[in-house]
Amino acid sequence: MRIDTVTIFPSMFDGPFNSGLIKQARDKKIVEIEIVDLRQFADDEHKTTDDYPFGGGAGMVMKVEPIFRAVEHLRKEDSTVILLSPQGKRLNQELICRLAGLNHIILLCGRYKGVDERVRELVVDEEISMGDYILSGGELAAMVLTDAIVRLLPGAMNSKESAEEDSFQSALLDAPRYTRPRHFHSQSVPAVLTSGDHQEIRRWRRRMAIKKTMENRPDLLANAHLTDEDRESIQDIRTGRSNGPDKKH
Repeated sequence: MRIDTVTIFPSMFDGPFNSGLIKQARDKKIVEIEIVDLRQFADDEHKTTDDYPFGGGAGMVMKVEPIFRAVEHLRKEDSTVILLSPQGKRLNQELICRLAGLNHIILLCGRYKGVDERVRELVVDEEISMGDYILSGGELAAMVLTDAIVRLLPGAMNSKESAEEDSFQSALLDAPRYTRPRHFHSQSVPAVLTSGDHQEIRRWRRRMAIKKTMENRPDLLANAHLTDEDRESIQDIRTGRSNGPDKKH
């Protein structure tokens, strides 16, 4: 995969894209990432990328010409151009999984009051929003999106199963996780996790994932693929009955 990010602040990406999982994936040639300075596509001596809005009003608007030239320079036959924008479709794991299957993504980082509407009309394939809030620009959103995509690429993570068990992969939040020490202050690891009974551990994790989702994000349950056993767990949790072997030792 190749990801090109178009921005007026390329230095913002130096740290995040040169450390951690993204750096490892780049070193392994799993993903090719380029940060493109939009100003190099401006045609005036001041490298202007924004201007006052027609019709008046506060704030500046990013010009169409530099963005159009940048996309035309980067675009290939299999490219998907994504504008990071609060007006876009809200990002979720299902969308990330689809994007991880693409060959070439061009990310456009908006700024100020947004981009000239003709950018959307002429070059953008999709708009994506991080959520119902406003950032100072699309750069942080591009970092988040890139990280979420790269970790799903084959070979990026040491364990494929680790990614598959993450929150949202099954439309549920992840179950609680524990490591050593077994006892800390007054809290201990649930006995089932040290029992060696893998079938019972799987069942416990599934029940705890459902319980955590019901407590923190009940809206997710509407899209979850639930078994009869899952529905029984939901009923037990709602009625306050025991939801499985979570005793501690």
